[in-house]
Amino acid sequence: VEGESFSIPDINLDMLWCKPGTFQMGSPEGEKGRENDETQHEVALTKGFYLGKYEVTQEQFEKVMGSNPSHLKGATLPVEKVNWNDAIKFCEKLTQMEKTAGRLPEGWIYTLPTEAQWEYACRAGTTTAYSFGDEITLKQANYREGNVGKTTVVGTYPANAWGFHDMHGNVWEWCSDWYGDYPDGS
Repeated sequence: VEGESFSIPDINLDMLWCKPGTFQMGSPEGEKGRENDETQHEVALTKGFYLGKYEVTQEQFEKVMGSNPSHLKGATLPVEKVNWNDAIKFCEKLTQMEKTAGRLPEGWIYTLPTEAQWEYACRAGTTTAYSFGDEITLKQANYREGNVGKTTVVGTYPANAWGFHDMHGNVWEWCSDWYGDYPDGS
């Protein structure tokens, strides 16, 4: 049912609902760690969407794809060493599996989020640099200054206000759209 969170049964992948809304994407000038290409601008998401509560685990990826490309092995670790095409193929195969099982409504597909959808879910209604404030520590996320070269079990760190885990750190996450400059207006 649209608007309710659910779990994909065969692979135990939890999906959370994000309602439509407006937010400031990017970051304000002067914010610590800001890059020059992060121009702040208003984004309105007119449709709600689902997003995974956690990163896709190696076990989930292997159940769908039949292989595990990860270098750092562990069933509950996030899958890594996955390129964009692999991520798209995962979504396509998951869509087919769920259609075959009769659990996917007509016209629905699994896909990667847009960058705007991902940032909206990551921010979870906040306006700070991170969903938990303006500073990041190893108690909040597995990030580059911390466990370099290591991943942690998904869900190890506290969720943001909307229930999403590991939005800051652990592994890079793919989006459906490409990299480009932000627009000048809303």
